[in-house]
Amino acid sequence: MGKVHKMKREKVSASTMRVLIEAIGASGLSTISNTLDECSNRKKRADKEITCEMEAVAVAYDIFNNVAQPNCSYIEEDDLLRFMIKEEVDLVLPLIDGGESGKITRNAFTEWVIKVYTSRKALGHSLNDTKTAVKQVDKLIIGLLSVVTFIIWLILLDVLTTKFLVVFSAKFVGFAFLFGSTCKNIFESFVFVFVMHPYDVGDRCVIDGMMLLVEQIDLLTTVFLKIDNEKVFYPNATLISKPISNYYRSPDMGDSIPFSIAFSTPAAKIATLKDKIAEYLVQNQQNWYPELMLLVKEIENVNKLNLNLVVTHTINFQNFAEKNLRRTELVIALKRILEDLEIDYTLLPQDVHLK
Repeated sequence: MGKVHKMKREKVSASTMRVLIEAIGASGLSTISNTLDECSNRKKRADKEITCEMEAVAVAYDIFNNVAQPNCSYIEEDDLLRFMIKEEVDLVLPLIDGGESGKITRNAFTEWVIKVYTSRKALGHSLNDTKTAVKQVDKLIIGLLSVVTFIIWLILLDVLTTKFLVVFSAKFVGFAFLFGSTCKNIFESFVFVFVMHPYDVGDRCVIDGMMLLVEQIDLLTTVFLKIDNEKVFYPNATLISKPISNYYRSPDMGDSIPFSIAFSTPAAKIATLKDKIAEYLVQNQQNWYPELMLLVKEIENVNKLNLNLVVTHTINFQNFAEKNLRRTELVIALKRILEDLEIDYTLLPQDVHLK
């Protein structure tokens, strides 16, 4: 090192420079060029587009490890404040399950990242389909304007005579008679896709009593997927006259669970049952609103009370699997509460005829 300090820039020989380069390269020291290359590579990795759910999980894992404190199993509000301002943190926390408590677990954060990826993917498909439909409309308009422009050009050049115009008009009327229905369908499809626009790609809808997922939107048709991934093609001109339920655009939706108990069940037990269910909803407020209704639908044969539990999810039914999972957990909790309170139902004595 002493020799290095004594060197002068203008008197460094080629052999000495080669030795210095080899020494630095072998020592593992970080040079400016290496640092810049590493920063560039990190930026490229950061700008890499997520193309599948597995990559979304990997990104969520990396973000969680970078944001959370070492050896910590959750992200706190203070961790987010190192990267975001207070207003942004207040907006983000309610979007993630468990964020209201100020602690975000790894699983909750991963599910949120996957949800964001799925939403952005659906948005990308929707924009692409809209672009395709616009191109189809553009071609139709260009074709129509080309024909009109050609006819006007012939008229201005006195190429078309009155007799020819009469013959052409007659042909046009016949053409309109043959293809009038097609033109009507195209116009209705245009209104449906661009004016009404009741759904986007990725939306879960109910049409004719069937729950369908929008996969592709074209000018004339829409492609849906059933629960079992069966594809259904609907003409847009037909859909314009049908009622369409859109889960994605709906607010938080309600659910009902019908069940029956014995007519002899005391009213005090029914009140306790309602309190226990309300307690469960409060304990799982990330899934349910605390308000509930326990309705008595009817008394059957003076032996059975038909009840209906009405609750409200904190989500709509766009994510149908998540909705069913929450409902299943609630039904199991209801079963456990009924067992703890010894509330049941016994069938009336049945006549048995022996031959």
